[in-house]
Amino acid sequence: MGAVPSLADLVAPVEVSQFFATTQGRTHQVFPGPAGRFADLLPWSELNRVLRQHRLEFPRLRLALDGEVVPAHSYTEMVESRRGGPVPKLLAAPFSEKLRAGATLVLDSVHELVEPVGELAARLEHELRERIQVNLYAGWGRTHGFDVHWDDHDAFIVQIAGRKRWRVHGVTRPAPLQRDVELPPRPEGEPLADFVLEDGDVLYVPRGHWHDVSALGEQSLHLTIGVNRATGVDLVAWLADQVRAEELFREDLPRFASEQERAQRSAVLRARLGELMATDLVDRFLADRDAQAPTHTRIGLPFAATSELLPAEDEALVRLLAPRAVLERGQGTVALAAGGQRLVFAEPAGVVLSALLGGGPVAVKSLVEVASPTLDRGTVRALLGELVTHGMLALG
Repeated sequence: MGAVPSLADLVAPVEVSQFFATTQGRTHQVFPGPAGRFADLLPWSELNRVLRQHRLEFPRLRLALDGEVVPAHSYTEMVESRRGGPVPKLLAAPFSEKLRAGATLVLDSVHELVEPVGELAARLEHELRERIQVNLYAGWGRTHGFDVHWDDHDAFIVQIAGRKRWRVHGVTRPAPLQRDVELPPRPEGEPLADFVLEDGDVLYVPRGHWHDVSALGEQSLHLTIGVNRATGVDLVAWLADQVRAEELFREDLPRFASEQERAQRSAVLRARLGELMATDLVDRFLADRDAQAPTHTRIGLPFAATSELLPAEDEALVRLLAPRAVLERGQGTVALAAGGQRLVFAEPAGVVLSALLGGGPVAVKSLVEVASPTLDRGTVRALLGELVTHGMLALG
């Protein structure tokens, strides 16, 4: 596998800072690239392996044709497993027939099934500080899989093979939500942009921007990288959870008290909310959002199942399983907040934890060297073992 693309690679030649300032959340943009540059992420042979080796239930695996979902029973069957209970099985002939007829193959969360795509998702989560989901779309016909629609998340479309026609219609309701007070009206008239995304190109589409996609009668394989960015609604919901710790907010409201008493309670609640909504409110929310983000699943067998936890050789690679981990420094201590946990260590451990925050694999040998002479080899390995037992570290 070649180098895993970074955010900078996806938006080149635009600088990342410029992308954040002028494009993210505002407008769609195509970032052209040479054909074949994403071929190693998910070659056709790897897709064939996934379809052959995994039990992919509907709707994670589905087919779409002319804006409608193809009934799963027309290309799968449920078979009894030896341990009991039915499991799905793809039927090669009808499945391929549907694809020849123009159906689009959709596979959700493909980053959980294909290692290079998983590495890409982890890297982008580290860089964008938001939850990432990668779905796969493959088509061969001339029809469209889905009618014109909008998504409740930002998306990077990475064209791995072939071409696809995109029509982007813009936004009809600013910043729409999945659970909203009203739905965005369908766009009218001609699209704002009508173009073909070529092999090696990347397209960015912000949340709420209507679009439709059509095949061109040739093979096409692309990944849609969904980015679920935090909103003010998320912040308010988080704040509501935070105030559960305070008796003032858990107390019943004085429904049948006098008007003066109700007004007094309102004043007290407003005052306390004002204190909680200090100028660093957004920073506190985003830091806690990062600290609560789930860790990635990576076990590290056979060593994780032994008392040693890690190989004896210091050349072994390890990685932090929380791409958005937060390091908090205190008086003589350092805390790692990740995956809903908060592990507190003595201050010298900070240099090792900092070296792991990059998101990628790091050699145990490098961590021992960076900690020397403050921490010896045994202490560094014990620290790493502690992270393994808490599900925060695994072999890279």
